Amino acid sequence: MDLIEELNENLVEFFDRFTSWENSVIQQSSMTVSGAHAIEKLGHNGSMSMKDLSKSLGVTTGTVTVTVDRLEKGGYAVRDRSESDRRSYIIRLTEKGEQAFSDHHSHHMNLSDEIASNLSEDEVRSLVRILEKINRTI
Repeated sequence: MDLIEELNENLVEFFDRFTSWENSVIQQSSMTVSGAHAIEKLGHNGSMSMKDLSKSLGVTTGTVTVTVDRLEKGGYAVRDRSESDRRSYIIRLTEKGEQAFSDHHSHHMNLSDEIASNLSEDEVRSLVRILEKINRTI
């Protein structure tokens, strides 16, 4: 097996395992995967416009609209009209959304701790640098 094939197999396996882990965490709440991702972005970045949120998530504004509709219905987020542009909305987390972010983020931190516990400090630093490079590429 050549190196690229081996890389591919490991990436696919990692993606499958991570997706399965994420789904099991999210199933414990009343959210969807896309809702959890939006809450994660809003929790880290604060209030965002629909356009910025869609760009940050790598999805269309139509997809974000559906996600934000669900988050509003669930009481996780609200839309406020932008004061600088009355045609656009700023999305912010409610208290319930902040709590959901905190809960979800702690699951991510626990997974990161678990992964790091199997690596040396130098390996963790290398992994962070490699992931940053990958994230700039894709």
